[in-house]
Amino acid sequence: MNAVSTQTNGANGSAQSPKKLLEVNNLVKHFPVRGGLLQRVVAQVRAVEDVSFHIYDGETFGLVGESGCGKTTVGRTILRLVPATGGSVTFEGQDVFAANPRQLKQLRRNMQIIFQDPYSSLDPRMPVGESIGEGLLVHGIGTRAERFERVIQTLRSVGMQEYHARRYPHEFSGGQRQRIGIARALALQPKFIVCDEPVSALDVSIQAQVLNILQDLQAEYKLTYLFVAHNMSVVEHIADRVGVMYLGKLVEVAPRGELFRNPRHPYTKALMSAIPVPDPRLKRERIILKGDVPSPLKPPAGCRFHTRCPEAIERCKTEEPLLRETSTGHWTSCLLVN
Repeated sequence: MNAVSTQTNGANGSAQSPKKLLEVNNLVKHFPVRGGLLQRVVAQVRAVEDVSFHIYDGETFGLVGESGCGKTTVGRTILRLVPATGGSVTFEGQDVFAANPRQLKQLRRNMQIIFQDPYSSLDPRMPVGESIGEGLLVHGIGTRAERFERVIQTLRSVGMQEYHARRYPHEFSGGQRQRIGIARALALQPKFIVCDEPVSALDVSIQAQVLNILQDLQAEYKLTYLFVAHNMSVVEHIADRVGVMYLGKLVEVAPRGELFRNPRHPYTKALMSAIPVPDPRLKRERIILKGDVPSPLKPPAGCRFHTRCPEAIERCKTEEPLLRETSTGHWTSCLLVN
């Protein structure tokens, strides 16, 4: 299957055929399970299976789904933090998986990540200023004074002060540590950032502050985001287009407004029904999915969602649906959608 091809405006506001910054084609990631005395491979965890999409220059592509659906693995595999089992990723026309160490080092100046847990991703023995400037040192950017100046400038851009650079991670709150994580990703002035659930561990009020920072930085530095999340309300606020994942596969891709106005896949409808409505007079019918998510060690035959789908028919048990364009810019993987 080729990368999903949708012509829609990104955050850059281009009206005609915006440039594709990143293309993901047929991405596969399996994790081996070892057992026995000789620790042989006895099974494979099929974390990501044949995932294809692209991200336009300057837009935010949201990737959503339940915990364990493979969305974080997609982000880490794109950056080669974990090796891919199959497929390809192209960044500005360059094959990421085929890059040699020197080319990969250059690519990583333009491809960064904000981790979900900023505390565990920061060295507790290192002042945060050094952590932020470490990438500049590795890439040999500027003199020591110039690197320090960029660190301070980056800290200020996320709402922090110069004296914070001399403090250690344990001296900050969760929201402040997430700002530091954003500053570290921003220090190399990349073009593309994977945001791996950057607000999921924060209070609601702090979430809003961090999301606003991300949007302001995107406008200022012309950034492109892959925004991984399980909170549909957060994705509705920040994303331009949204991809919905279930058990390692994309089941729906559409522009944000279209997806939230007209979800077509039964799984997407169930996710939407769980979004709280801030008006007690409005009632939304809640779709309760029965059973647990099947194990990625042995996904169901046919449609992977059929074991929990309230609309499943007999065909769903044996025939695997393909992700196809069901209307302009709206792609769905469901046998029941025309």
